[in-house]
Amino acid sequence: MTENLSFEEAIRRLEQVVKELESGDLPLERGLELFQEGIALTRHCNALLDGAEARIEQLLEQNGETVIAPFEPEE
Repeated sequence: MTENLSFEEAIRRLEQVVKELESGDLPLERGLELFQEGIALTRHCNALLDGAEARIEQLLEQNGETVIAPFEPEE
């Protein structure tokens, strides 16, 4: 299920999961289901971020060497 979500969709769903878990008004089984979903969402987001980082490093490759530079957005 999570593999089809964009990064933004996964973050939004993760925020919903956290809110529901923080409410504390859950049966144990529901809490475990949400925790499992949260872990899956976190792993999915990390994988997407790792992929984006790899793409950025490829774009910054110069003369056969990867130049890793901090991202500085234009103002």
